[in-house]
Order: sequence, then structure tokens, then C-alpha cells
Amino acid sequence: MRIADLIPTRRPFLSLEFFPPKDRGTWPKFFEEVEKLKVLDPLFVSVTYGAGGGTQANTLDIVTRLKNDLGLEPMAHLTCVGASSDALHGFLQAITEAGIQNVLALRGDPPKNVEGFSFEGQEFRHASDLVGFIRGHYPDMGIGVAGIPTMHPESASLSDDLKWLKYKVDAGGQFVVTQLFFENGLYLDYVRRLREIGVGVPIVPGIMPILGMKSAEFIAGLNGRAVFGGFYETLEAAFAKGGDAAVRELGLAHATAQVQGLLDAGVPGVHLYTLNRAEACLSIMNNITIR
Repeated sequence: MRIADLIPTRRPFLSLEFFPPKDRGTWPKFFEEVEKLKVLDPLFVSVTYGAGGGTQANTLDIVTRLKNDLGLEPMAHLTCVGASSDALHGFLQAITEAGIQNVLALRGDPPKNVEGFSFEGQEFRHASDLVGFIRGHYPDMGIGVAGIPTMHPESASLSDDLKWLKYKVDAGGQFVVTQLFFENGLYLDYVRRLREIGVGVPIVPGIMPILGMKSAEFIAGLNGRAVFGGFYETLEAAFAKGGDAAVRELGLAHATAQVQGLLDAGVPGVHLYTLNRAEACLSIMNNITIR
């Protein structure tokens, strides 16, 4: 089913995100982790592009197995950066033939191995271009889009960022999944401002547990420390005292508090970035109370 049709059927819901390991030799272990998380009864699961430069083929193979072998409702990530309409048709036709009915439409980051790459002159410059393409050629496909409560780094202002998200929704996006954030107030204010400009679709908060200091450093490198609020410095202090074990304990506690707080605030559901680690996700969700 299309995720937009599933969301109203359960409140609150949980959804999960996985990344496909590049090395197919590790796939059995990956699917073991997914199997462990089935107990959480996710409304849907999303699959990113292959880690470390993996191909769309990995994403296609994994979403197909998640649906056919594990009985989950998958959503394939799809980026349009540097893509042609022919390439997009190829992927969309393949997932359609596999019975996959949902994609998360993303622009994608500039390729690191292409010197002087520019979005100017590309066939698809924005995620909204991809959304419109999918809606026009694959009208039965469910389409999610991404939102960033802390503002996209390329946006001139938060108001500008909100305007572009509305543009994606108006082009055919049926729901929003947010990127990570570490202060629930950022998400709640984000939703309020989107509602004020007429965005009425579900906005699902994305939560990522920090399980090690390298993970926090990586996120800060991509998004800046501002995305953490003051939590980055708290993680640093924990690492200085107790290393990664202390960071993991703090990260899990923080993620648990975020999920509980969001559910208490009445969000439609929560999207948990699993990092392909079942134990951490189960630790979080086993400590959640649905009121």
C-alpha cells in the first residue's frame, strides 16, 4: 500500500530506516537485524542508497526482499542528482515491477568525484523536479519528501526553506520525513510554521540515536554542530569521562526521551534511524510508554 494511505490507519506508528551494506557477504547479518526488529511492527521501512558508494541495485534488491520475504512495507530512497529521465524511468519501472509502491524523493548531495559539479544545467535541479516527474509518469506511486527542522544548509533562511518544502508537497509529496534533530522543540516549531503556510500533510519526525563519538563527529561534519543544540558538548563530556560506552548510554537515553516526548506531544508517528542495529532500537522502544 501507499504509505500516505497507511498513516491514518494507526496512531501513533513507528517506521524504521535501514542502509544497505555495500558488501553483499554481510547481507545475511543485515537481514537478521531486520528480522529482530519485526517485533516492533513498523508501519513501513525505508532503505537508503548503498553505503560507501553502493548502487541502486542494492536498494532495489533489499526493498524487494523486505517486501516479499519479510512482509514489510518498504520505501526506496531515490535521488535525482546528476540523473537522467531515462535512468529514473529504469529504476521506477523496476521497483514498480517488484511491487514496491513508495519512494522518498530526494535531490541528493553533489557527487564528490566530479570536479566543478553544478546543479545549473542539470535535467533535475531540485527534489521538487523529481517529485513532479514521478507524479506525472507514475501517478499511483506513493511519494515522501524530506524536511530539515534545523534548515537546509543551502537555504538563505528558514522561511525560504519552508517555502521550498511546500513546493515539494504541492508538486505531489504526500508526507514528510524529517532529518535528524536533537531538540523536540525544533520539530514542533517546524510543524507549526509549516501548518501556517498551508502544508497539511503528515510530518514524521526522524530520530537517530548516537551510539559513538565518531558518529556524532560525522554528523557534525555534514550538518555543523548547530544541529545538536547543546547536546554535542554533552556528548564530548561523556566521551572524555567514559569513552564510547558512556556516549552510547547517553545517546540511547536521549533518543528514548525524544521519542517519548514526541509521542506525548501527539505526533502521528516516529521514524527511527536504525543504523542497522536492532539491539539499540529495541532498547529505545522497549522503554517507551504509549499513553
